[in-house]
Amino acid sequence: MNIFKHRHTLLLLTLLMACMTMGAQTFTLKGMVTDDEGNALELATVACVAQGKVTMTNLKGEYSMTLQTADSVVIRYTMVGYRARSRTLYKPQGTQTLRILLRADQELDEVVVTERRRQTSQTEQLDLKDIKAVPSASGNAIEELIQQQAGVSTHNELSSQYNVRGGSFDENSVYINNVEVYRPLLIRSGQQEGLSVINPDMVERVGFSSGGFEAKYGDKMSSALDITYKRPKKLEATAMASLLGASAYVGTSSKKFSMSHGLRYKTNRYLLGSLETTGEYKPNFLDYQTFITIEPNRRWTLELLGNISENHYNFRPKDRETSFGTMEDVKSFRVYFDGQEKDIFRTLFGTAAITRHLGDSTHVKLLWSAFHTKEQEAYDIQGQYWLDDTQSAEQLGVGTYMEHARNYLTANVQSLKLMLNRRLRRHDIEAALTMKWEDIKEQSREYEMRDSSGYSVPHTGQRLDLIYTLASNQKMSSRRIEGYVQDAFRWQSGESFFTLNYGVRFANWSYNRETIVSPRLSLAYVPGSNQDLTYRLATGLYYQAPFFKELRDTTTRAGITVVTLNRSIKSQQSLQVIAAMDYRFRMGQRPYKFTAEAYYKALSNLVPYNIQNVKVTYYGENLTSGYAVGLDMKLYGEFVPGTDSWVSFSLMRTQQKLPSSWEGLGVGWVPLPTDQRYALNLHFTDYFPGTERWKMTLRLAYADGLPFGAPHRGIEAQSFRAPAYKRADIGMSYLAYSAPDSPRFTLRKIWLGLDCLNLFGISNVNSYYWVTDVTNRQWAVPNYLTGRQINFRLIGEF
Repeated sequence: MNIFKHRHTLLLLTLLMACMTMGAQTFTLKGMVTDDEGNALELATVACVAQGKVTMTNLKGEYSMTLQTADSVVIRYTMVGYRARSRTLYKPQGTQTLRILLRADQELDEVVVTERRRQTSQTEQLDLKDIKAVPSASGNAIEELIQQQAGVSTHNELSSQYNVRGGSFDENSVYINNVEVYRPLLIRSGQQEGLSVINPDMVERVGFSSGGFEAKYGDKMSSALDITYKRPKKLEATAMASLLGASAYVGTSSKKFSMSHGLRYKTNRYLLGSLETTGEYKPNFLDYQTFITIEPNRRWTLELLGNISENHYNFRPKDRETSFGTMEDVKSFRVYFDGQEKDIFRTLFGTAAITRHLGDSTHVKLLWSAFHTKEQEAYDIQGQYWLDDTQSAEQLGVGTYMEHARNYLTANVQSLKLMLNRRLRRHDIEAALTMKWEDIKEQSREYEMRDSSGYSVPHTGQRLDLIYTLASNQKMSSRRIEGYVQDAFRWQSGESFFTLNYGVRFANWSYNRETIVSPRLSLAYVPGSNQDLTYRLATGLYYQAPFFKELRDTTTRAGITVVTLNRSIKSQQSLQVIAAMDYRFRMGQRPYKFTAEAYYKALSNLVPYNIQNVKVTYYGENLTSGYAVGLDMKLYGEFVPGTDSWVSFSLMRTQQKLPSSWEGLGVGWVPLPTDQRYALNLHFTDYFPGTERWKMTLRLAYADGLPFGAPHRGIEAQSFRAPAYKRADIGMSYLAYSAPDSPRFTLRKIWLGLDCLNLFGISNVNSYYWVTDVTNRQWAVPNYLTGRQINFRLIGEF
């Protein structure tokens, strides 16, 4: 009986163990994840939510995981920027192999800043589908998107220019389809700028780096903006009209041919009407671009890009009245004007590229480009002013000033570039050699007269002097040779991923006979213990190769400022060290990404400069050294389900040390003109409750004011700081018409938009006009930017 009981117990235990073994039966799932062009997608997420199992694809797009079998097992494949996919396996056993294709998400209707692939270099990919819903004062949507990134700042909503981590406007390189592009050189104010060279309707990809960028980007110290124009895959078109301008885009393609055209017109006459200086504003800006691609076979590709831009700025001022000071001490400044200003900026830009494909992993490209600009700045403006104390009615100053300029500049830049790209199993190798030819002619004549209380300033009592006079007649012809070699090496150790990007860049300029060598290195690490984290470290020696503006050395003789070109000038240097961290997480079932970057830049051979509005005037000599140190942080994610928003916050300090010959002035270290100590930006998107036809976009900016001083005094006198720049823009868009997808060319969507620019009507200071009386006492009268304005938009998509 006891034996039977023991046998019965053993039988029950055996059956129980067998059931447990069957319940814990596992299978192996492996495979590969690719995009719609067959390229492997590394670091895509493969998850079985029900079992709490998650893995990521390796550098070849491959994955493998062990799961428990069941009647049905659901596997989900996701990657930011791609449509998620799910597959269901029924009673899987043994080894299951799934090859999954993820298609790019084409349904994004808003500005989308995501990472198609995890950021493993210092260049962040800013993906954008439609940025027309964002309120814009300048009409330059790409640059306005850049201005909202961490470490980037602007203090002028009319300008497309920006400062990056303490650098000047001229320290930012811009590339379109692997060709460096240039801006007009005589621009001195935001209202003159018009349209930038980047047409947002034609852009497919935007890469931006605020420091530590790869060797393929040119010799600029602060940032690199890499634009790739799209090749349309079907007949498509968009049209937009607003109170600030209009644009039209059309693209078409066939099996071996694609073509796109973009036309833009802008007039900020309506916007400039909100300035305190009243008068007749007649700004007109026109831009046409075309991009053509021909592929006769798989071995050859021909690309043609052309741009014609004509910017006219005509202005006849009438009067101005400005109140400034404190609540207890209010000053009033009134001016009555005579004269006018007429400016013309005409730009031509073109590229031609032919590519020979040597298999799927190697190609050679030959690029030719040409840039031509003809610029004219002419004005004669006289102002009669009164400066009063509003409380005591005391007249503090009365006088007349007259400003005159006849500035003409013609520049031609041609380049020939040979590129080689080679993709191996773990390496992406790229090399290029470029030859550039530069010809620039300048003829300038400027003067400024000030008369205060019947006395010309400066007053000597013996002769009549003007406060400022400049004469320049310069020609420059030079040749540059540039080249680089770089490699992106990716490898995996266990569950951890590494990406090492290393390279070197060299350049020689015939004008000053200088040769520079720029080594650069960055490392990205994704730990296997937490693959939501990415650590990045970058360093390199960066140069700011001088161009025409940096060469202009000014010397004052007998009251006249004479310009000469300094052939002994050297490239400015920046030794950069950057440590960064990216963390992806979910909160409330919504994805978020937090990024933090700390940086230090040791600056040497600096060419000091002053900034008035957006005009940068250089000293023309390597006189100072300095540093920039800061921290940039950004939180991006779905603040509201189904939308994309972000907030960025930056802290920075940048200073320069004056040369020992200036020690007698009692000044050692002074802030750079771009010393913005803090900046906060918010981009928030939301839908109206109960409908997705209504969208709202809110943009907020709060940035520290910049140092400034009296004109013609030098950087050692920049002892004041402007008020903080504060601005809020809000835009609302309504989808008035939406048609179902159709293979025919037809009207797809109609959007109606309403924007309120400068929502709170804040008077931001752009620059200062200095009033001097006969006692040499100076008053800084602020020049305010645009006030509150309403803009209507109508957009049609075909």
